[in-house]
Amino acid sequence: MANNDLIRNFSIIAHIDHGKSTLADQFLLKTGAISQREFRSQLLDGMDLERERGITIRMHPVTIYHQYNGKTYELNLIDTPGHVDFTYEVSRSLAACEGAVLLVDATQGVQAQTVANAYLAVENNLTIVPVLNKIDMEISRPEEVKSEMEQVLGIRPEEVLGTSGKTGQGVDELIVALIERIPPPQGNPDDKTRALVYNSHFDSFKGVVIYVRIMEGRIRKGQRIRMMGQGTEHVVIEMGQFRPNPTVVDELGAGQVGYLMAQIKKLDDVKIGDTVTDAFNPAELPLPGYKEPKPMVFSGLYPSNNNDYESLRDSLAKLRLNDCSFTYGPENSEGLGWGFRCGFLGMLHREIIQQRIERDSELELVQTAPNVTYEILTKKGEIIVVDNPQKVPDSGQIEEFREPFITINFLIPSSNIGDIMKLCTERRGLFSKTEYLSPIRAMVTYDMPLAEVIYDLFDKLKSLTKGYGTMDYEITGFRAEDLVRLDILVAGKRVDALSTIMHRSTAEVRGRRMIKKMREEIDRHLFEVVLQAAIGGRIVARESISAMRKDVTAKCYGGDVSRKRKLLSKQAEGKKRMKQVGQVDIPQEAFLAVLETGE
Repeated sequence: MANNDLIRNFSIIAHIDHGKSTLADQFLLKTGAISQREFRSQLLDGMDLERERGITIRMHPVTIYHQYNGKTYELNLIDTPGHVDFTYEVSRSLAACEGAVLLVDATQGVQAQTVANAYLAVENNLTIVPVLNKIDMEISRPEEVKSEMEQVLGIRPEEVLGTSGKTGQGVDELIVALIERIPPPQGNPDDKTRALVYNSHFDSFKGVVIYVRIMEGRIRKGQRIRMMGQGTEHVVIEMGQFRPNPTVVDELGAGQVGYLMAQIKKLDDVKIGDTVTDAFNPAELPLPGYKEPKPMVFSGLYPSNNNDYESLRDSLAKLRLNDCSFTYGPENSEGLGWGFRCGFLGMLHREIIQQRIERDSELELVQTAPNVTYEILTKKGEIIVVDNPQKVPDSGQIEEFREPFITINFLIPSSNIGDIMKLCTERRGLFSKTEYLSPIRAMVTYDMPLAEVIYDLFDKLKSLTKGYGTMDYEITGFRAEDLVRLDILVAGKRVDALSTIMHRSTAEVRGRRMIKKMREEIDRHLFEVVLQAAIGGRIVARESISAMRKDVTAKCYGGDVSRKRKLLSKQAEGKKRMKQVGQVDIPQEAFLAVLETGE
């Protein structure tokens, strides 16, 4: 299809649970891409995990055709995730579009992620088509929500369209609005080829499948292509579009979105954000790619069975291909054996990756306590980046211990402002501002350390606001704070997997709680086992597990007391010797118990 004027590329952006995937399914139904019989909820969400949780994790492209004013238009829809941890996926799909449907739930109103995604779209110079979804519901309040959209996002109420993803109401009008409002893609099919790689996945039969948006020129089957960033060359053996099932085509021109396969066997040969060009007539400059996302939450991933180390490495490599916001490298721990240090964008991201590995590879995993990335300025003036508590140098060498700070926006019912302020103050938050969106809803902004957010702030927010509160954050930089490394010692030896970094004010309480938990989990030995929590060389908490005692005097009936004393002193000496050479066996359950309490 050579005519750019008949192509529209758009994505749907919204807060989690506002009905993106359901609306996407209605597009497919209304344009005849699927029949009523094939229509089912979350059609584009192919992963079991997505269907179970009802969220979109990966983005899914689909090409549909629509007749309007006697012409057939090609509409390329790229479905995006809504959760704060997947903002990076959203930014990737927006780079492949000219427009975005900004979807707002008519019952819930503007949410934190709606605001964040709208700003992302504006930064990418996209045309925004504002839409109110779920207008068929009795509790919908369209007029109030339109005034919120005007207040927060500066959208004029008359531009807002009303739809229902469930019943299909207003979807035809929305498709017409997309054709009329979103500009056709720029780019000449006769220029030198430049295509943006915005996603990829691994197929065990066909190798790496690359998702591309052709910016200029065209790509044909059999053409030799070059990856400009990686410098590798390949021959295209198959290409096509998702309609919604993969449909083979012989050529994709400027403005079109599709996939291609080129017998790429190695996962490392494809980089998201790279530019594909013709190997024989290459473009001079690559397209601007993506800012590499920086993982902010780190945690160790270990196989429960040490023999599964290799299969864990393979499944991490496959996941990394599809999700380059996730990083990993090998690490070793005395308590858990060999595993990987992994970096994630947030806690949901971490949970999803763990579940994807457990499902796809049928591995059982153990995760160590999550921690954020820190910066340390040493007395020598060097800056060390610390993603693992073991890397923290002695306190005598540290000039400044810095931690990442974020600006966090809470969108909450006005009645909960006091609760949220108390919650943030407890977590070392610094108040910034409050804005009222309407008489009953407000946006509260705080500056907070990221470490205080990653554990359970989201859960606490949901319970305080009875599910109505939402949050969104962005990293603003590092600040120097009074931070320490808390170590757990068992029988005088440091257990590396349980070391954590925290603020000095909470370290003692946290340490006491951790060793109490461990005391319940470690079995008694034939000698006393001492558990300690330490900050540097200072012990801040201590618990001991008393020794098991065998009654060595049981066979002495009456008689001289010196015989009993001799047996008891012999036993005491044996225990003393055992304490020096005996190994304390720490079961895996003890690690899990401490890690699961969110300590």
